[in-house]
Amino acid sequence: MSFFVRSESNVELAGAQLARQASASLAGLLAGLGKSRSDLAKAMGVSPGRVSQIMSGDANLTMRTLAAAAEALGADVEIKFSPRRPQAAQNRPVSNGEPLSLRKDSVSSHR
Repeated sequence: MSFFVRSESNVELAGAQLARQASASLAGLLAGLGKSRSDLAKAMGVSPGRVSQIMSGDANLTMRTLAAAAEALGADVEIKFSPRRPQAAQNRPVSNGEPLSLRKDSVSSHR
């Protein structure tokens, strides 16, 4: 079995998590800019229904869709790959008084 082989259900779950994170990040950016979904639709040149699909968190978003949304809002998209920590390390409190690590299915925050 290859190092890179993952079960289809794990890939689906990971993809759904990424879509939710992207939608949450986009929603946060819209709110921070004081813009509505209609504003985003106009700026992207798409229907409000398409923006609803993008913002649903269920859409299979392409890189082009993310880039189009970012361009319409004058923003950048940052994608970062990072290794997962072992499960034991994820559940261990940190010694400097910070709270426990976030679960892997949580949505990341904005910068």
